[in-house]
Amino acid sequence: MTAPEHDGTDMSIEIANESGVAVAEGPIVEVARYALDRMGVSPLAELSIMLIELEPMAELHERWLDEPGPTDVMSFPMDEYDSARRPDAPSSGPALLGDIVLCPAFAADQAATAGHGLDDELHLLTVHGVLHLLGYDHAEPDEERTMFGLQAELLADWRTQRAAAARSARERAADDRLLGTVGLGDDAAAGGASR
Repeated sequence: MTAPEHDGTDMSIEIANESGVAVAEGPIVEVARYALDRMGVSPLAELSIMLIELEPMAELHERWLDEPGPTDVMSFPMDEYDSARRPDAPSSGPALLGDIVLCPAFAADQAATAGHGLDDELHLLTVHGVLHLLGYDHAEPDEERTMFGLQAELLADWRTQRAAAARSARERAADDRLLGTVGLGDDAAAGGASR
C-alpha cells in the first residue's frame, strides 16, 4: 500500500507502512517535505519512506552497516545530491534522493525512554534520515553538533508552523460557525440560507 503524497508541490514522496504498527503517515510525509524544502532541495526531487518490522531492519542493519540487531532509521541515498549546482542550470529531471527506512517498533522504545510519543520519535527520525540523504553525518563530534543542531532546528520550526496552521484552522472554523449562526455563513452568502 504505497501512496504518493502531494500537497500542491511537485515533490514526490512515497510512503509504505509494512511495519504492522499503525502510524500517522501524513505528518511523516509533511516533515520530510518541510525539511527538504528548508534545505533547498528541488521540488522535483523524489523520496521514498518505508516503515518496516524489527527483523527486516536487523537484516538491513547487518548487511549495510555490519552491525547486529535492528536500529531506528537507515538512509539509502540514490543519486548524489548536488547542493553546489547553480539554480539556473538546466534541470536533468527529477533527482531520486533515496530511501529512508524507519522501524516503528524500535522507535517506540526510544520514544518511551525520551518521554515522548511514537509519532514525535518518527518525525525526528524522518528529519534525521533526510539529513543523511543530503550528506550530513554524525561520526565525528563536530559533525554530530552540526547535524543534530540542524535536526532540532528543522523539527522545532516544523512543529511551530504546524501548530500555527492548526490554530488558524480552528479559528477559521469558529468564525464560520459564528457567521453561520447569524446568517452570514457561506450558505447565506450564496443565497442558500433557509429560514
